[in-house]
Amino acid sequence: MRSSLAIKIVSAIALTLISLAAPVEAAAPTGEVEISQLLGELQTASPSTQPYDRALFVHWIDADGDGCDTRQEVLIEESLAPVVKGSGCTVVSGKWYSWYDGATWTNPSDVDIDHFVPLSEAWKSGAASWTPDRRRSFANDLGLDTGLEAVTDNVNQSKSNQDPSTWVPPLANVECRYVTDWVLMKYRWDLTVDTTELAALNEKISGRCASTIVTVPPKG
Repeated sequence: MRSSLAIKIVSAIALTLISLAAPVEAAAPTGEVEISQLLGELQTASPSTQPYDRALFVHWIDADGDGCDTRQEVLIEESLAPVVKGSGCTVVSGKWYSWYDGATWTNPSDVDIDHFVPLSEAWKSGAASWTPDRRRSFANDLGLDTGLEAVTDNVNQSKSNQDPSTWVPPLANVECRYVTDWVLMKYRWDLTVDTTELAALNEKISGRCASTIVTVPPKG
């Protein structure tokens, strides 16, 4: 009896020690947090070297079947004035403020719909291993208003596929918004950051942007 009891006690102690030694996985953030906390949730990894092809991100699509593809949906949503449509759901006029450079446009041909995290950047940051459906969802993400932005076309072209280590908007006083939204989108889609990108984000966020409060976005 004593031997049996001793074995049970030793076993219980061993199980307790194993339980205490096991790492406790931190709970995912919820609600409102400082952007620096959300930045700390991003995983660091070297960029994928798999060949990139923009055609692997199918866009623009009419996800809800209302006749308007994703580009037209963003033009309608972000216009500061009622839009005028031509045939189908093609927007022919409206009023768009490009917060990257402070310009306002009424002709949609002067406006690009910017994938806030560029498609090639997403590819290097994790999307190379995604399914076609997930890449399609990312390229047409209307679930978070930071994902797609109506901005001046040549400013968007100057951004190209760069991350915040080499490009931020030229307009003064929007850097905090830009890097904050970048972190939100990387978190939303579980995209990684490389070491240079992380260093730039840390530098920009550790100053006046550090106390920026954001709502933790739902995962894409």
